[in-house]
Amino acid sequence: MSINRLTKQVEALGGAWEQFKSVNDRRLHEIERKGSADPLTLEHLGKINHALDGYKERLSGVETALARPSFGGAVGGFGSPIQNEHKEAFCAYLRKGVDDDLVHLEKKALSAGTDADGGFLVTPKMSNVITKTVFETSPMRQLAAVQTVSTDSLELIEDTVEAGAAWSASETAAVVDSTTPTIGKKTIVAHELVAQPKATQKLIDDASVDIEEWLAEKLTEVFVRKENTAFVSGDGIGKPNGILSYAAGVSWGQVEQVASGDSGNVTADSIIDLYYSLKEEYATHATFLMNRSTAQQVRLLKEATTGQYLWNPGLVAGAPDTLLGVPVMQAADMPTPAADSLSIALADFARAYQIVDRTDIRILRDPYTEKPFVKFYTTKRVGGDVVNFEAIKLLKLGL
Repeated sequence: MSINRLTKQVEALGGAWEQFKSVNDRRLHEIERKGSADPLTLEHLGKINHALDGYKERLSGVETALARPSFGGAVGGFGSPIQNEHKEAFCAYLRKGVDDDLVHLEKKALSAGTDADGGFLVTPKMSNVITKTVFETSPMRQLAAVQTVSTDSLELIEDTVEAGAAWSASETAAVVDSTTPTIGKKTIVAHELVAQPKATQKLIDDASVDIEEWLAEKLTEVFVRKENTAFVSGDGIGKPNGILSYAAGVSWGQVEQVASGDSGNVTADSIIDLYYSLKEEYATHATFLMNRSTAQQVRLLKEATTGQYLWNPGLVAGAPDTLLGVPVMQAADMPTPAADSLSIALADFARAYQIVDRTDIRILRDPYTEKPFVKFYTTKRVGGDVVNFEAIKLLKLGL
């Protein structure tokens, strides 16, 4: 059934794109002939534009569902005896606050599952489900480099200026001194991200409710929203540094901004300029990042000399939409088109941006502070920062 749905969504997307091009060509012809487009044409074009987004979302949803394992994981939902024992003890803690078995298991494993702030590590299966679902719904996590650490930070060496080199004409030729590389140290801190879903004790006691699965779903919703926003626009104060948080410029520590030449609007020439502002070594692995509203603007654009559309929808299962042949990823947290907004990023994100995850997710059960609700105070540590400023460029919708 899912394969049939996938095929139908691909066919619907292809048909909608052909219709979109036809109506947009009519719009351009009306502007050329009369100086403005017919309102009915604009309305029709807008509806198809929104329909394209809908088809693409449903297509991606079906693909994700086909690839995602069930929460139960192994056949019958059972793991190793140790994992099953941990799951039972963990669920007893979530439902009743009984932690004796968890403490016993931690001592048995010779590990410390609690810290100064209290709380217990979630089960490995729950952690994997949260991690996988957050990855699937986070554009930046799918594009950027991700490193898991057991400490609170990741230290990197920044080689901001390459060492010089030259050809030698002969063994006796004079040797010119090489330029000296500039090396610095960058520390990416894994900041604490806190979520606190709550439920009534009646819901928690309901044997038909898989409390572990319910909690994983609630935590994922919060973590996804907070992380996605921080990776794009975070200011680095108690949260990751987002890709839009740096000063404009071409020096190390700055991100170059290419002007669109039209306040609040994307132009075909500026998309081309943005692409060619990125060095070839990064452009070959680059991705455009923009939100849905920006994508709707970009679909209208044609190359001036050839009349070819810059946008090309992915009409094969698993294939992304492309712009100038470069994959496009949509991110809701990228700015909508407005005067001087930084609405499009182009980067080799795997080399430009580093995400840092600490290994554990901790939960502390709190039945006291908001009766009759039970709160689940949950902490996850994550950081992020631009680590290669040459590998990312931004489009500024301004002059």
